Amino acid sequence: MAKDDDAKDEDSGELSAKQYEKQLKKLHIELVKLQEWVKHKGLKICIVFEGRDGAGKGGTIKAITERVSPRVFRVIALPAPTERQKSQMYMQRYVPYLPAAGEVVIWDRSWYNRAGVERVLGFTPEETVKAFLGLVPEFEKLVVGSGVILLKYWLEVSMDEQTRRLKDRIDDGRKIWKLTDMDLKSYSRWYDYSRARDEMFKATDTKFAPWYVVPSDDKRRARLNLISHLLKQIPYKEAPREKVKLPKRDKPRGYKEPRHPFKYVPERY
Repeated sequence: MAKDDDAKDEDSGELSAKQYEKQLKKLHIELVKLQEWVKHKGLKICIVFEGRDGAGKGGTIKAITERVSPRVFRVIALPAPTERQKSQMYMQRYVPYLPAAGEVVIWDRSWYNRAGVERVLGFTPEETVKAFLGLVPEFEKLVVGSGVILLKYWLEVSMDEQTRRLKDRIDDGRKIWKLTDMDLKSYSRWYDYSRARDEMFKATDTKFAPWYVVPSDDKRRARLNLISHLLKQIPYKEAPREKVKLPKRDKPRGYKEPRHPFKYVPERY
């Protein structure tokens, strides 16, 4: 999907909200076409989102899912594992959420927690992490071999922009929930995360399941670029669909509006 002229005119400088919404609307239409094709053909799609805190994963996922059905596009954001889950085989926790036919599963962080946050914050022994990195390609080969289209995206945010975004969370009552104790610990370990990321890429950037890196300092451009790229990775067409026509409404046949004392919500706005 080529960039149109409006997008080209803004290659330097910030993309305006109006131009962003115009481009996003076009991509949303294509995402709906993809959704209908996924259902029609029974495709299985798995999209992994990883990146540092504040890289823009949540906003990008929201941009993808804003106009599609949650019954087709399922977002998985798992909480911390329970004691029982900690005792299981590591991948056991993730396998039940992999897509069935007609589904797109989006991971807001994934099994790669082991290579990132668990490693950097010392939740997992180093030898366990090394073993994980060795096994992940085989696991993903099995996933892809089962017919799943697996896409892995790393959103890359700069040090200065991450600082700006995390400070913004402190001062914005709508975002304060996004800033956890773990985020603060992670923030102080920028280069530990860089080393963990580099080793993760080296071990798991394979031909059958490559990593795609998305520079995300400019959130609007990052979202548009990622969605455009995603659509190019999945062959789809416009699914056959009967022309929709609203039927006639039924006649009242004596129905009268009730006199029930409904409790209406106050119209404050």
